[in-house]
Amino acid sequence: MLHLSDQQLHSLLDAPAVQAVLEDAFSQFGREQAAQQRRMRTEAAGIRLSTLGAVIPGQQVAGAKIYTTVQGVFNFVIVLFDTVSGAALATFDAGAITQWRTAACSVLAARRGANPLSQTLGVLGLGAQGLAHARQFCRAFDVRRVLVWSPTLDRARCHQLEWECGVPVQAARPDEIAAQADILVTASRSREPLFDGRLLKPGCFVAAVGSSLPTARELDDACLRRARKIVVEWAPQTLAEAGDLRLAASDCGIQEKLCEMSDWLKLAPGQGYDLQGICVYKSVGVAIEDIAVAGLAYRCYQRMQLEQTQETEQQQ
Repeated sequence: MLHLSDQQLHSLLDAPAVQAVLEDAFSQFGREQAAQQRRMRTEAAGIRLSTLGAVIPGQQVAGAKIYTTVQGVFNFVIVLFDTVSGAALATFDAGAITQWRTAACSVLAARRGANPLSQTLGVLGLGAQGLAHARQFCRAFDVRRVLVWSPTLDRARCHQLEWECGVPVQAARPDEIAAQADILVTASRSREPLFDGRLLKPGCFVAAVGSSLPTARELDDACLRRARKIVVEWAPQTLAEAGDLRLAASDCGIQEKLCEMSDWLKLAPGQGYDLQGICVYKSVGVAIEDIAVAGLAYRCYQRMQLEQTQETEQQQ
């Protein structure tokens, strides 16, 4: 069976295509033309196995993402099936897919809820997710500078990001970043809030993507109280997993502000932007994202193989 590595997947995928296939998948899910399973975690002796799956008939794919967590390190694999024949199509390293789909969903949410003229991007956490978000946001918005923080800031990584994004990348403290960012991404493994939510600029868009654990949070109650909208991928899973929301005080009004992605994406770009309010997008990662992007990668690979075969035949 075909297996695609993270290196191959990075070469096959691009942000516009990933964003488009995810928007289509959420649209199908909102019309009840696709289905997904909540994450299931099984644990023994400190070893955790997590599984989640989805069926997207409109994209002719179904599959499951399976991964282990051992001493805080994740190892992922995706198994993809054809919904027409039922046949297994391929397996995938899922690290790259997780990076691409998480950042793409944040961009999709921000296109509706962020200031269309956003110029300052803040990123708290410069791991794989933080870097992926910086790259996609700098292409989706007219970002003029990126402010970054990480517990162990890597200057070389900052210089690389500056070269990739084509804008200045500056290190700052979390509270400084929160006070200046038009768009703020939290992509850390913090179990405690990273900044004082009272510092956020009116109109700020916050994408919190760092954790899917009910015991961890990156956002404080002040941020959530100020939020006019809290966008989530899928409420049944998010409300069970997201510590940012589960640990929030009752007066934050989480339920009244909640909007699922399938409904949020019905808005036109910029339509959800509130000049005075805060828009929060809380991501935990849902199965329909992984399977949609795996299906896209598989189709891209098949197309590439066909083109190479045709080129070879023409040369003979």
